[in-house]
Amino acid sequence: MSMRKIYREVAKKHGVSVKEVKEEMQKALDHAYSNTADDGVIVAYQKQVPSKGDIPTPEEFIKYAVNKVKE
Repeated sequence: MSMRKIYREVAKKHGVSVKEVKEEMQKALDHAYSNTADDGVIVAYQKQVPSKGDIPTPEEFIKYAVNKVKE
């Protein structure tokens, strides 16, 4: 399934735009990665998600999650 299709299906299901889906996903990731309370276990799991920056994009996170499910 393509990223585009995933976003469209989520947006349709929740009655919002694709842009809103992406923005809300990024907000959730930003919050999760910024509020770890220095928990080493959480940080270790977060570091497993490949990303170009300190916080993954929704696309990077979805790709990681899909690959983990396939394993």
